[in-house]
Amino acid sequence: MGGQIRAISGAVLGWDMTAALAMASAMGISPRAVVELLPVIEAVMVRKLNEEREGRRDG
Repeated sequence: MGGQIRAISGAVLGWDMTAALAMASAMGISPRAVVELLPVIEAVMVRKLNEEREGRRDG
């Protein structure tokens, strides 16, 4: 999903969920599982990447 990040100048917003669902489907992963789990994983990814970006800017 690294290539499917949505961002604006200064912040990561999330993943392209259309691409995520297409990738999951191609891999045979249940769409229900993706819809349930991916938003939770996405929220952690967004928080961590934005924290890392802030740390580099401050450091």
